[in-house]
This record gives sequence, C-alpha cells and structure tokens, in this order.
Amino acid sequence: MTKELYAALSAPFRAHPEVVRLADKALTLLVYLAYPALLLCLLLARSPLLLRAVLTPGVSFVIVSLFRRVYNAPRPYEVLDIAPLIHKDTHGKSFPSRHVFSVFVITAVFFRVSPPLGALLAAVGVLIALIRVIGGVHFFMDVLAGALIGLLSGAAGLWLIP
Repeated sequence: MTKELYAALSAPFRAHPEVVRLADKALTLLVYLAYPALLLCLLLARSPLLLRAVLTPGVSFVIVSLFRRVYNAPRPYEVLDIAPLIHKDTHGKSFPSRHVFSVFVITAVFFRVSPPLGALLAAVGVLIALIRVIGGVHFFMDVLAGALIGLLSGAAGLWLIP
C-alpha cells in the first residue's frame, strides 16, 4: 500500500473518522460476545466439542501473538507517515492482524457448530479486515494473512484435538 492508495481508501471517511472507529469497536465486540455465548451453549449442551472450541482459538492466539512479537512488522502509519483513522500507539506487531485472525479462528468454530452462523461471522470478519486497512492500522497482507491463518488454524485445531 502506498500513501496515495491509503489516502484514496480513507478519503470517504476522513470527514467522520468516528464512524470507522465505532464500526471497528462494535463489530469486534460482537465477535467477542458471540464467542463466549457459543461456549456457554456448548457447555449447557454438554457438547464434546467444547474443549476443542476453547483450545483451538486459545492455543492459536498464543502462537500468533508470539510470532508477531518476533517478526515485528511495522504498521502502515509507521511506514507511510499517515494519520490513521483508528488511533493506536503500538509500534510494530502488524503481521498478521490479530483482530482479523481472532475473528476467523472463532469463525471456524462457529462453522463447525452452525454453518449459517459461521457464514455470518465470516462476513463480519471481512468487514473488520476492511476497516482495519481503511483505519490505517494494517496493510492488506496483514489482514489477508490473519484471515487465512485463522481459518487454517481453526480447521486444523478442530480436526486434531481429540
């Protein structure tokens, strides 16, 4: 992404940056409320899937967080000298996007339980990915990698954990 491309992507939102910030927070909150609700449903149903539904995102999140710390890729606002719409004080740790990763690993769990809800959550994940790029806190590759790693680790964890 170039400074010019970011300017073009963010231009429609520059007059009201609070819309981007509110959408980012609201959609993220939706996912982080849906996931415990799903776990509670699995617990109440005494589902054998519960342990996998907890361990898969948990273990994957730790691994991705450690990778990000070591790889430490810079964020768009550091590289391009832009004013992001989503304010962050973080330096580095941009690749992969942990927000997008989290949504998609949780989406994999939802797909296992309810494909329609999984599809809905995947759509929310795509919106969050777009918002994180438009907001200037991630590059396209950060969110794409986050989505792919989330889905793959979710599928692998749900398959591998007994």
